[in-house]
Amino acid sequence: MKKNMGTIDRIIRTLLAIVVVILYLNGSITGVAAIILGIFALIFLVTSAIGFCPLYAPFHISTIGKSKKS
Repeated sequence: MKKNMGTIDRIIRTLLAIVVVILYLNGSITGVAAIILGIFALIFLVTSAIGFCPLYAPFHISTIGKSKKS
């Protein structure tokens, strides 16, 4: 698996997962919404940790910036 997620993409996904956890612990989301958002939060954390998003691969998307040649 070649990494296809840049730093900003990974940070945003991690922050979104943290927001979902806070909303759940705060009691703002419950029931089915909490389950669905919890699954997304888990997926966001895993993909952020490994730096690879399987949905980007078929479309050849990469959020890793181009390296500057000096």
